[in-house]
Parts: sequence; structure tokens; C-alpha cells
Amino acid sequence: MSAAAETFVARLDRVPLNPFHWRLLVVSGIGWLFDAMDVILISFVLTPIKKEFGLDATQTGLVASAGFVGMFLGAAISGRVADRIGRRTVFAATLVLFSIGAVLSAIAPTFETLLAARVVAGLGLGGELPVASTLVSQFSPRAQRGRMIVLLESFWAYGTLAAGLIAVFVIPAYGWRWAFVVGALPALYVAYLRSALPESPRYLAEKGRTAEADAVVRRVERSGGGALLTLAPAVAPARSGRTSIGELFAPAYLRRTVMLWILWFGITLTYYGMFLYVPSLLVARGLSEVKSNEFFFLSTIAQVPGYFSAAWLVERWGRKPTLVVFLLGSAASAVLFGNAGTGTLAFVWAALLSFFNLGAWDRALPWLMQARDPGLTDSGGLAQENLRLIARAEWEAGHLGASATAWAAFRDHPGATPGEVPGGRERGHRGGRGRPKPARM
Repeated sequence: MSAAAETFVARLDRVPLNPFHWRLLVVSGIGWLFDAMDVILISFVLTPIKKEFGLDATQTGLVASAGFVGMFLGAAISGRVADRIGRRTVFAATLVLFSIGAVLSAIAPTFETLLAARVVAGLGLGGELPVASTLVSQFSPRAQRGRMIVLLESFWAYGTLAAGLIAVFVIPAYGWRWAFVVGALPALYVAYLRSALPESPRYLAEKGRTAEADAVVRRVERSGGGALLTLAPAVAPARSGRTSIGELFAPAYLRRTVMLWILWFGITLTYYGMFLYVPSLLVARGLSEVKSNEFFFLSTIAQVPGYFSAAWLVERWGRKPTLVVFLLGSAASAVLFGNAGTGTLAFVWAALLSFFNLGAWDRALPWLMQARDPGLTDSGGLAQENLRLIARAEWEAGHLGASATAWAAFRDHPGATPGEVPGGRERGHRGGRGRPKPARM
């Protein structure tokens, strides 16, 4: 490829990881942390909300699930909007939207208005997650892209811990409404985002803003020490034609699509079905609200080592054995916790459930992604693209961009909404035209 024809994708792939990438990771990751904080926070406030509004079991389940209805819709909308007005703008706007939802939740005078507020918050949450991951994927060198995406996703565990800290220190002193007030703080973060977060060079180039796209690419190159050696302007990769969501069901991908959806339906069902209700279950078993929140918070600390231990073990055992072990560990821990009381053993099983479930979440993604595209390596044992439609759709085909990632999110949110059980993060994949057939599983 000549210098004059070189795309910004090739240019960015040449740049080693440098302070620009790490800053982008942290800036985007904080957004994920806020999202996880809001999603998990509802588990800590269900009991006091139930008492204040006099809710029955069905109404309590609706409060827990309402946010995921919003996430279902937000994920479907945000990608298309991001493809039209830019990733950075949508990222900032969705943070503001879910902060507004948090404030409305804090001041909700009735059960019905609280449900509406949680849907508003969910719209922002569902819209932010796929856009943030698309941005990090776009700027990361291909060889390191998986590592950066997994590190981004690890902020979810940190957000869970942040929710636990709010539950332990804010709710007992000030009540559940102030917990939502704290959850609205991301709105203050948006002002910093506007200056710290770069816009997607693909979006800029496709909108005819080539000078701005080139400036963004050069900013990355300069941080890596190579900008002065680059003479070519930023050129967007050529599109290879339109694709549709229907390609998920093409013969080459049908088996993998069905298996993936079943897997992620189950993982989201168990993750949110358990973790959104653990504090309420502990109260029903006789613990006080304060003690149940402390119990849950301490047990969720195990999510962090669970997430990274799975990434480490996959290099020693392989993807399938690691995934099977962590799925079986999740199942066994859930059964044992369900039949335990509130003592030490119950805490151990809850911590192991956190450990294994987050590890299974981490490992399910790269295993399937590698099967779909053997050309993507798992740098450092970490996930490649999290099976979402990010790298291939955004970088090489460019057909759907952020909207492809968002449609993957849109598809999986129902995984935990049936029967009062809330649902959450999601993953999906798609095959684009002009791709080699995936390896058989």
C-alpha cells in the first residue's frame, strides 16, 4: 500500500500502545464504571424502596427490571445516532441522560414515576456501553485491541464495587434517594469528556472533515513518537457494501449465532437474576438492610480476581476448558448459595459466584470471536473485540459501525427481563460480506 493511499486504520495499527491509548481507556472506562454503579445500585435499594412504596413482589421486580427495558431501547438507538452525529457526542449525551434518570429516580414521588425514571436512566446506560467500546476498539492497535477491550470491561467490576461503597456508607446515613443522587454525578464528568475524548477518525473522514480526522490520527502517532514520519493524510477504509442483521442467520453463521444467543441469554439471566436480588434475599433470610448490603459488597470484590484469573488461565488451559470450568463453578456456587443461610458458608458461596460468573463472562467472548475469525489473536490471553461486531464491522467493512455494536446489545437485553428478573450487558456478533467462512466449532 502506498503512503498516499494508506488508511488511518493502517496508520493507527502501526502505533504501539502509548499514553494516548491508556488515557482513552481510563476516560472511557470511568464511563463504564458509572454505568455499572447505576445498574448494580438498584440491588441495594430494592428493599427500602419496597418498604417506602409498599410494593409487592411483582412491583419490586418491575423496579429492578425497568432500567433494562431502557437499556434494550437505548442500545438499539444509540449506534445509529452515533454513526450520524459522532461517537464522542453520543457518549457524552448518554452519560447526561442516565444522570437525569438517576436524579428523577431520587425525587420520584410514586411507584409509577420511579419506573419511568429507571427507564430514562436505562436509555442512557444502554446507549453508552456500545459507543464507548467502539471508540476504544477504533483507536487500539489491532494486535492489542483485545487487551484494551478487556481492560475496558474490567471497569464494570470496579463500578460494582463503587455501588457497594455507596450502599455501605451513603444509604444507611442518608437513605436510598441520596444513593441515586450520587449516581447522577457522571453529568459533571461530561465537561471533561468533551476535551479529553477524541472523535472517531472514521466518522470525521466520512463526514468530509478529513483535516480533523488527520489531526486525530497524528495526535495518536505523535504520542507514540511517530507523527513526524507520517506524510499521508487520514483516509477512511473503503466500504465493501451494505450488510444487514439478517446475515446473522446466514448458513455460515447460523449455528454460531444460535449458540451465542443461548449462551449469553443464560449468562445475563444468571448474573442479573442473582446479583440484583442478593441483598433482598439476605434481608428475607433475616439480615438487616445494613448487614445484607455489607455482605453483598464484600462478596462482589471477588469479581475482580475472577475476571482476570480467567484471562490468565485461558493461556494455560485453553478457551473451552476455562469457559466450562467457570460456567460449572457459577452453577455450583449458585446452587450452594441458594441453599445456604446467612453465615460464613453463604458468604463463601456468594463470593465464589461473583468470581466464577465474571470469569465466565470474560471467557465466553474471545472463544467465539476466535472461532469466527482465526486471524484475530488473543493478545496476552485477553478478549479480542468481545464478540460484538466492533473490529471487523467498524474497521474493515465499516457497514454499520457503532450501530452494529449497539444492535448486539439490543438483541441480548431480554435475556433477563422475563418473569421479574432483570437483564443487562450483552454481546453479539455478525458476519460481513467478503469474509472467509468461520472455523467450525
